[in-house]
Amino acid sequence: MSIALNQPAGAPALTANHAGIRRWLWTVAGLVFLMVVVGGATRLTGSGLSITEWKPITGAMPPLSAGAWAEEFAKYKASPQYQILNSGMSLGEFQFIYWWEWGHRQLGRFIGLVFLAGFLVVALRRLLPARQIAVLFGMGLLLGLQGAIGWIMVASGLQPGMVAVAPVKLTLHLTFAGLFFASVVAFATSLTPLRRPETAGSRSMAWLLLLLTFIQIALGGLVAGSKAGFAFNTWPLLDGAILPPGSLLFAQQPLWENFVDNVALVQFNHRLGAYVLLAAALWQLWRLKGSAPQSSAAKRATAIVGIVVTQAALGIATLLLVVPLWAGLAHQALAFAVLAMAVVHVTRTRQAGA
Repeated sequence: MSIALNQPAGAPALTANHAGIRRWLWTVAGLVFLMVVVGGATRLTGSGLSITEWKPITGAMPPLSAGAWAEEFAKYKASPQYQILNSGMSLGEFQFIYWWEWGHRQLGRFIGLVFLAGFLVVALRRLLPARQIAVLFGMGLLLGLQGAIGWIMVASGLQPGMVAVAPVKLTLHLTFAGLFFASVVAFATSLTPLRRPETAGSRSMAWLLLLLTFIQIALGGLVAGSKAGFAFNTWPLLDGAILPPGSLLFAQQPLWENFVDNVALVQFNHRLGAYVLLAAALWQLWRLKGSAPQSSAAKRATAIVGIVVTQAALGIATLLLVVPLWAGLAHQALAFAVLAMAVVHVTRTRQAGA
């Protein structure tokens, strides 16, 4: 028998079943957050192209003998990254990058299994309405698509003359991870009891912040993919100017390639995105502090500003220090913390009927 959980008057009833479902979803969200960090480490250690084949089932087994290691190493030696960048690498050095990529893939498999197991329990026991089960099914398809995009990304780095994955495909991989993460956080939040009735906030502003966060994450993906963070390591000036000349920002032809491969423009766009996101967060806080200073929406707006300011400061430090591993990982992780807070804010303002 379902046991009702405490909810403010007028809110949809939540049951003990919902408590179990949201624990499952928050676990998945936590695993995805960990996956983002491990993925960042895989990228920053140059490990992402160490496994040159995609075997969703049999690939879960790592090399277990000297012969198996030699075979895997031989496959990597045939890749452009080894021949152009890592020629002469020892077996021990190869094993270091191999384990990073293998761990990244195993964590992806584990996330898939955890999500599938929870979905089957919810669907077979009909713990949620059919519409919500259908949404969960769509989220599962999104997770599967994310895995396929991951391989498409890796395959782009195995093409002749390539030593890294294509920036656009890396950005697509990161963005779809964000979409799945956001969907899990939103679903879990909708099943989380409200501690008190929500005061109406600005729904449009909450959605704008979420959109700007996604755009900024995508711009960050382009920075990572083009390694733009290793160039122009000064702030607030970029190449000695607040607004660099067009001859620098649009030096490549055709024009659109500058937005992907020109490290100056890619980094400049990421800086602009940060400024716009911070301005929007401050504007929302100012409005909510003026209209409903004690509301939950105002408290969330305060938290969002705090996280965004911290993220901006960390981004500047990462740039000035020329992307040390710890800073790069922290910056990527905190970006998903901003995303989670923005998703919670949108979900709660929607529940309040703003």
